[in-house]
Amino acid sequence: MSETEGPRQQGEGTQSLAHRVPDLAALELLLAVARLGSLGAAAREVGITQPAASSRVRSMERQLGVALVDRSPRGSRLTDAGVLVTDWARRVVEAAAAFDAGARALRDRRDSRLRVAASMTIAEYLLPGWLLALHAERPDTAVSLLAGNSAKVAELLLGGDADLGFVEGLAVPKGLDAVVIGHDRLIVVTAPGHPWARRRRPVSPKELAGTPLILRERGSGTRQVLDAALGGLARPLIELSSTTAVKASAVSGAGPSVLSELAVREELALRRLVAVPVDGVSLRRDLRAVWPTGHRPTGPARDLLSLTRA
Repeated sequence: MSETEGPRQQGEGTQSLAHRVPDLAALELLLAVARLGSLGAAAREVGITQPAASSRVRSMERQLGVALVDRSPRGSRLTDAGVLVTDWARRVVEAAAAFDAGARALRDRRDSRLRVAASMTIAEYLLPGWLLALHAERPDTAVSLLAGNSAKVAELLLGGDADLGFVEGLAVPKGLDAVVIGHDRLIVVTAPGHPWARRRRPVSPKELAGTPLILRERGSGTRQVLDAALGGLARPLIELSSTTAVKASAVSGAGPSVLSELAVREELALRRLVAVPVDGVSLRRDLRAVWPTGHRPTGPARDLLSLTRA
């Protein structure tokens, strides 16, 4: 019995392939020895030291229970068993290369597109800048943006129709994981001609709750935060499905509204809208990135997420 041979271990047949078959690094080294006829040259080709290569060959021989390489001052020569194992190794490495190419193609297909779902305020006032930055990093990734309220964002993610979402509500929708990426504040606004624009004392929470307002629809993050903060709302004066529509109605003088500070910066600066102080209630909210539970964003979605937190 040679020094590389030994008794078969009890239960060997029940061991997994990972324990019984050399890894790809060892097989690639053996193929290099066969091609170059030198363990030292093979070690240099695969990027390891000669002692490490010798150790790797000995470990492979112990694992297989046969001698693979005869070493001499003139170089390294495969044994008869080594020639046979090398032929098998070549097929395994070729199969691994095909596997790698297939996985790479899947990644390329995944990375060629990104589907983002976002609630209105984030979609209109934050995402454009983030997507421009993403395009600079990934110019070949096609991005589609689906805008809706927070409930719609959750529906798209859970249905597999979006890769990453952004919401503004109070809580993380069921079935999603989340991370806070920023904060926002809701403010009460009116047109300059509205009586609230000239009042000297702040609006109370009770007065705000009892006043018909121009509001977003149920399911929107803005509506959720406002309803929870005030403990209920009067019947809306007008109910609209986009921030832009709510803002336009407020500018027209139709009535007061509550909107994200992000959405009305320009209108406040131009005095098209006036901010109305409110006492005794916090209208601050978290902005979150969300994705299906257990499926952390990868590829372009991961890169976009990192840009939102830069």
